[in-house]
Amino acid sequence: MKILLIQPSQIIGEGKVYKAKKIMFPRLSLPVLASLTPPEIQVEIIDEYFEEVPFDDSADLIGIGFMTPQAPRAYQIGDEFKKRGKKVVMGGIHASALPEEALAHADAVVVGEAEGIWPKVLEDFKNGKMEGIYKSLQFPELKGLPLPRYDLLQKDRYRLFKINFPIQAGRGCPFKCEFCSVSRFFGGEYRWRPVDEVVREIQKKNLKNIFFVDDNIIGQKSYARELFNALIPLKIRWGGQASLNVSKDEDLLNLMAESGCGLLYIGIESISKSNLPSYGKTFFDAGEISEHIEKIHKKGILIRASIIFGMDDDDSDVFHKTVFFLIKKKVAYAEFFLLTPMPGTELQRKLEKEGRIVDNDWSHYDGFRAVFRPLKMRKEELEEGLWNAYKEFYAIPSIIRRCVRMGSQNRKLRTILSNFYYRKMVLKKRHPIYGE
Repeated sequence: MKILLIQPSQIIGEGKVYKAKKIMFPRLSLPVLASLTPPEIQVEIIDEYFEEVPFDDSADLIGIGFMTPQAPRAYQIGDEFKKRGKKVVMGGIHASALPEEALAHADAVVVGEAEGIWPKVLEDFKNGKMEGIYKSLQFPELKGLPLPRYDLLQKDRYRLFKINFPIQAGRGCPFKCEFCSVSRFFGGEYRWRPVDEVVREIQKKNLKNIFFVDDNIIGQKSYARELFNALIPLKIRWGGQASLNVSKDEDLLNLMAESGCGLLYIGIESISKSNLPSYGKTFFDAGEISEHIEKIHKKGILIRASIIFGMDDDDSDVFHKTVFFLIKKKVAYAEFFLLTPMPGTELQRKLEKEGRIVDNDWSHYDGFRAVFRPLKMRKEELEEGLWNAYKEFYAIPSIIRRCVRMGSQNRKLRTILSNFYYRKMVLKKRHPIYGE
């Protein structure tokens, strides 16, 4: 038996499928799914961002995992395989939010995480009785999980593998920001793997540079302390995602730095004092952002800031104001997105109720196209402002000003080179996370 697992790309323009030579990082879901599959079953992973989908493949079962912007292409792929008599199963955040929609293009849909339910799907497939929608009754335990099958990926096509190897310590986030899908998909709390299992994975692969792909590595502080203490003897360098309020706990921040943290991806989202509370992000005050950044920088930790434009307090001045602030605070990297009402989020429900969603094409829900009507500017202004912010932030004078005092010469050089990579993507009007 053979299973073909597919990561769809996105439809852009007039039905064209987006292609790249390399992309920033792989989606974890398919390597995880492959690891949950019995060894006697052959598994192949296709990433359509740089590979062609082999519609004539001899695989018995087709698995397609996707997020919202890839949904239209995923449905095209599912329909094509079904026409050819193949059985198709879909999963991922979008399919979990809208399982009935996905089921119209598949024989089965897995809602939520695959652990605990994937063996049932395979058993039903073998017995010729796939049941439609599959959903676990509870979130799975993360103890004893098999390691993701990264060996099935073309690692040279993902920039992350060359910089920091992806490791997952836990899943979920305790916060409930209105625009985020994480809490709905993974639950409103942080669940974790045993620290000794995380350490063994790092040691087994002999890793020296890693990136924790957890949505919030400090989602449970007592676990974070145990993990960071265990990392200290390994003498590694690591990056991860965390909430800005990590700076409020100086002991935890010190431990994070001592354990080798060199970079944090942080959802700052907005520098407006009224925006964040309006969208459920109340665990830090926008007026304290500057102080938080300075505390993190003092520990030698760089920041990759995530910014969202289009919130209700944003007007046409927000782009320059935000970039000016980030440059002044010497933030190493920034990724800008447009507010997007993802399916199943509180934001989607709110904007639908207000009649402000004006675009229901899922391929446009990629974070750099306006799919709703903003309050204080036109849609076109919002989209143009995003790219102007990118160009200003990654302009050569900005790169020099932000990176000239970035620690050691090696670190400074790496940061500058990474900034120039982002600059190249921006000038091509390609979103940096989707690659070249």
